[in-house]
Amino acid sequence: MKGDLFSSEHMVRPATTPGMTVENAKCLRYTVDGEMLARQGAMVAYRGDLQFERKGQGVGGMLKRAVTGEGLPLMTVRGQGEAWFAQEAQNCFVVEIGPGDEFTVNGRNVLCFDATLSYRISTVKGAGITGGGLFNSVFTGHGKLGLVCEGSPLVIPVTPQSPVYVDTDAIVGWTAGLSTSLHRSQSLGSMLRGGSGEAVQLVLQGQGHVVVRPSEAPPHKAQQR
Repeated sequence: MKGDLFSSEHMVRPATTPGMTVENAKCLRYTVDGEMLARQGAMVAYRGDLQFERKGQGVGGMLKRAVTGEGLPLMTVRGQGEAWFAQEAQNCFVVEIGPGDEFTVNGRNVLCFDATLSYRISTVKGAGITGGGLFNSVFTGHGKLGLVCEGSPLVIPVTPQSPVYVDTDAIVGWTAGLSTSLHRSQSLGSMLRGGSGEAVQLVLQGQGHVVVRPSEAPPHKAQQR
């Protein structure tokens, strides 16, 4: 079949760099030469000599997931080849983490990442049980982290003079150096009258950036598998 039957817009081009690249708005490509990690079930195509193995969380990881509801169902991808990753046609973007950096992200937004990165599950400080028990994954190390969210992400600068208030259903993640707390923007009387739908936000203060998805709707259950 001749290639000119297809639009060049949708044609996969040869990889020019190893590792993670944005194939299009809905898909990431990873040129594997060794090992990388991805969300289980996120691979949509591959070519080359690759093996996919479910990554165990260990007893501690399983206990944390049972208590917090936060966890990353991961698989290890090994070998030499190319793999494409996507999640329910959500928008994809890449965060580059350097030495000394730290990025906190909701586990439902993680798609794939370099094996040189490590993560831990952490409580969102200031939220506690009042915020429904907010927990996230904190990534450190040196490498690329591929993320997804509904719609194009908004990256909002945070400064000491300008804290940012984010709906707890809309937040994707934030950089190191930011402190978190809960802010109640509705009075008790307003809540009793039905409220505005904007009762509680997560406040981020300090110096850094916060990533927000352009939707307040509760995330689709399928994202939390």
